[in-house]
Amino acid sequence: MPRRKAYEAKIDYLQILDENGKFDARLGKDLLSDEQVVEAYEQMWICRELDETAFKLQRSGRMGTYPQNKGQEAAAVGSALAMVKGQDWLVPCYRENAALFLHGLPMHFILLHWMGDERGNQIPENVNQTPLSIPIGTHMLHATGIAWASKLRKEKNKAVITYFGDGATSEGDFHGAMNFASTLKVPVVFFCQNNEWAISVPRHEQMNSPTVAQKAIAYEMPTIRVDGNDLFAVYKAVKDARDRAVEGGGPSFVEAVTYRLGDHTTADDARRYRDQKELDAWLEKDPLIRTRKYLESKDAWSESKQKKLGERAKKIVSEVVKTAEGIAEPSTNDIFDYTFAELCDELKTQRDTMRTNSLGQFPEQAGLRGAAERV
Repeated sequence: MPRRKAYEAKIDYLQILDENGKFDARLGKDLLSDEQVVEAYEQMWICRELDETAFKLQRSGRMGTYPQNKGQEAAAVGSALAMVKGQDWLVPCYRENAALFLHGLPMHFILLHWMGDERGNQIPENVNQTPLSIPIGTHMLHATGIAWASKLRKEKNKAVITYFGDGATSEGDFHGAMNFASTLKVPVVFFCQNNEWAISVPRHEQMNSPTVAQKAIAYEMPTIRVDGNDLFAVYKAVKDARDRAVEGGGPSFVEAVTYRLGDHTTADDARRYRDQKELDAWLEKDPLIRTRKYLESKDAWSESKQKKLGERAKKIVSEVVKTAEGIAEPSTNDIFDYTFAELCDELKTQRDTMRTNSLGQFPEQAGLRGAAERV
C-alpha cells in the first residue's frame, strides 16, 4: 500500500503592533478604539508601578516573596479585555495581576497574598476568579472543570480563560486538562504566557518543539502563536478564541510570546543563568514602550499626560500598600475556626494553648483548668 499523508497542520503567527510602534491597519482595523488603548496603557503602567513597589516591599522585609509581572503586562491586559467582566471566569497562575485587576480584584489582595495572608485569596463575591495558583499546572484542571460545569448548566455566552507559562506545558496536569477540554468541547481558552524561562530552565532545554502552540494540535484544538507584547494581537487572538468557545466550538490555545524582564521571584537571581544581551534585546520590546509609541502616533498621548499618569499611579499604589498593611494580622485561632465546623475539647485545648509557650504539649503549664485531666 502506498504511504499517505495522515495529518497536516500549520501554526499561524500574529503581530499587529511591532516593537517600533508600527501598526498593521489591515489586521488591526476596528479592534480597539483609541480610548480603549489609553485605558489599557494606563492599567499596564499602574500594574508596573505596583510591581516595582512590591519588589521594594520584599527587599525591605515587608513582604515574604514576590514574582514580578514586568514585561508581560500586554499579555495580561489584552487577554482580559477580550473576556467579559462579571460573566467569564479567569483562572490565573501568578503573573497576571493586570488581568485580575481589570476583572474586579482589589489590588491590595495581591499584596496580602504575598505577605502570607490567606485572606488575599478570599475572592470577593461576584468576581469570577479563582485564587492565585502556585503549584504549576494544577489550576488548568480547575479551569476545564469550571467550563464543563458551565456547559452542563447550559449557560449562554460564558467562557473561561486560564493562564500558565511555558514551563507548565511540561506538566501532566496540562495534558490532562487539554485532553478533557478537547474531548468534551468545553468553552475554555488556554492562554500560555511563553516568557522563555521556566525559572532557570530556558524553553529550548525543556521542550524540543519549536513552538508551544503546536502542542495543542495533538488535541485537535485551534491554536495560534502571537506576539505577547502586542496588545492588539493578544486581544484579537483571545477574542476569536472566546467567540469560538461561546458558539459551541470548544477550547482553543493561544501562545503569547513574551519575556520575563525580572527574576522568577525575589528569591531568584536571573543573572546567574541569563545572558545580559538577551535581556537587553527584550527590554527594547517592552510592551509599555510600544503601546505608548502607538498612542503618540495617533496624537492620543503626550508628555504631560505621561507625567500625570506617573503621579496618579504612585498615589494609587501608595494607597494600596497602606490598605494592605493596615489590615490586622490574622489570629492563630483561624487555623481551627476555618477548618472545623465544631471543636471537640481536645481541639479547643490546642487552640487555646497556641497562645502560650506550652505549644499545647503540656496544657497545665498554660494554667487552663481541667486541661491536664482531659489530656
